[in-house]
Amino acid sequence: MKMGQKGRAVIALGGNALGDNLPEQMAAVKITSKAVADLIEEGYSVAIAHGNGPQVGMIQDAFGLLTRAEPEKYVQFPLSVCVALSQGYIGYDIQNALREELLDRGIGAGVVSILTQVEVDPKDPAFSAPEKPIGHFMTKEEADGLVKERGYVVREDSGRGYRRVVASPKPVAVVEKDIIITLMETGHVVVCCGGGGIPVFRTEGHHLKGAAAVIDKDLAAACLAEETGAEMLLILTAVDRVSLNFGKPDEKKLDSMTAAEAERYIKEGQFAPGSMLPKVEAAVSFVKGNPGRTAVIARLEDAGAAVRGETGTRILAG
Repeated sequence: MKMGQKGRAVIALGGNALGDNLPEQMAAVKITSKAVADLIEEGYSVAIAHGNGPQVGMIQDAFGLLTRAEPEKYVQFPLSVCVALSQGYIGYDIQNALREELLDRGIGAGVVSILTQVEVDPKDPAFSAPEKPIGHFMTKEEADGLVKERGYVVREDSGRGYRRVVASPKPVAVVEKDIIITLMETGHVVVCCGGGGIPVFRTEGHHLKGAAAVIDKDLAAACLAEETGAEMLLILTAVDRVSLNFGKPDEKKLDSMTAAEAERYIKEGQFAPGSMLPKVEAAVSFVKGNPGRTAVIARLEDAGAAVRGETGTRILAG
């Protein structure tokens, strides 16, 4: 089937698609590229968004070490710059692995990574209540040191140690959307909105100022899907379906749900914040009031089967 014949799809890649460090990432993207290539073979024109939680934290930590060692020579990079750096090196691995996989299948589509800025509202309440964990786990002593030294906000995370937390504002608009659309229309696969996009807000004139924040990549993917006119949002993660009563004896896996049902489950507290909740919220925001759209949450390895309706959880307008 010709690429793009079925329309446009935006893929949101979860953390299992990238691993937690560079060696893991190089191995993981080979599996990821097969899943994405399956979707392209199904006939979709594809844009790919991805997370960067461990990577952006490692970048900032690395520059922090340089800053402490030689403060007269190095300055601490803003978080927005660290997001940009993470987009570059993650995109580099994804585009090379996917290019190789596509050529092995006889598909000549180009693959390109775009440094993508995503506009946020400076008045978003998330800036006064940071909650998005980034970077590595720390002891309490290490965390206290960063609070004193840099003014970071840190939080204990599930009994595994302390992590820095930053604001996670909602995406408003993808700045480079027109470029992304043009590339998709001309048969290219686009890696974009890495880490949810470089968070920026408008100031005087046409200036865009970086924000100390990390945008949730699932919500950014939904925004990207909306702005590029995609018919499908495919959120790939580590589980095969969305579940009610997850991890309990009466756990129930869902093959499908309407936006209204999903909103009811959200109010019931069925989905864990920072895990399944933003995925379901992103799916709802994309399909609600739009019967021509479909969102699917599925396991990474099942991408092709998920778009065919053989697995995964489909979220429909209702």
